[in-house]
Amino acid sequence: MITIKNNQEIEKMREANRIVGKLLHKIGSIVKPGVSTLDLDNFAEQLIRSEGGRPAFKGYSVPGLPPFPAALCTSVNSGVVHGIPSKTEILQEGDIIGIDVGVYKDGFYGDAARTYRVGQISSEAEQLLQVTMEALDRGMAQARVGARVGDISYAIGSYVLDQGYFVADNLTGHGIGRRLHEDPVIPNWGAKGKGPRLGKGMTLAIEPMVNIGTNRVIEKGWEFFVEDGSLSAHYENTVLITESDPEILTAYKN
Repeated sequence: MITIKNNQEIEKMREANRIVGKLLHKIGSIVKPGVSTLDLDNFAEQLIRSEGGRPAFKGYSVPGLPPFPAALCTSVNSGVVHGIPSKTEILQEGDIIGIDVGVYKDGFYGDAARTYRVGQISSEAEQLLQVTMEALDRGMAQARVGARVGDISYAIGSYVLDQGYFVADNLTGHGIGRRLHEDPVIPNWGAKGKGPRLGKGMTLAIEPMVNIGTNRVIEKGWEFFVEDGSLSAHYENTVLITESDPEILTAYKN
């Protein structure tokens, strides 16, 4: 069931997502060669807790897997999503790293992701990041009263395909609120005018995951990788549907 948030609930959503936006802004300054993904995770958990939040991913459970062990998902190069931070995974010059974070505070969740450059990256990697960011912008622009989920999906998927890239198979965006994953499911490929109708007060996590070489992914426990080993990028925002433009709840605010 899709939930509509009232004004009090929206304020709580803004607060949880404010912490997400702050973290994703601050962590960019420590993404550099020689840093481990566990270093990033430790930084993230400390910041989240200092803001009165709780890492939403840590301890998250799905059938058949152990609880997720970290505050962040850190996915390097061909990692698509759900990478587990490690003290032995050291960032190298030219890497790209997708960082996905969720925060729980006062009964509500926030969720967003960014892909970061580690030092100087290749032109191929840079183009992938630009396409994925633009795909997210195009998807968010469709998050309006009266539109349908398929309008978001089509805006993302058709643009990515037109640019010669691929959306990762079977990985989607989602509603968000009192639960981290709520209805509706938001695929990154679909048909205009199809799916649930969008209304004021809905909160959605829109998140294109874009690969260079193939749409196919392989699953290793929690982690997903591009099947052919090519690069993948991930950008995500939580947005609120309003009477006018969507409000990006995870945008960084000073």
